[in-house]
Amino acid sequence: MSERWKYQIKTGLPWGVFMTVFMILFEIKEVSFIDQVSKPFFYFKAVAYILLGIFVLGYSSWKSKIKRQTK
Repeated sequence: MSERWKYQIKTGLPWGVFMTVFMILFEIKEVSFIDQVSKPFFYFKAVAYILLGIFVLGYSSWKSKIKRQTK
């Protein structure tokens, strides 16, 4: 696995997991934890946050890291 992908996963995966947990906590007053986790749409959103974190956030941080290193 290339260094870029390792960096993207290290930076994007925690963001995706954090956003998933934050999403649960944000809606906990309206919908219980069990009800949220039991719906398939929850898993769709969780995967979307994780992929968004890895591909978008991870890639943009990789580009800025490379830009800082070349200066």
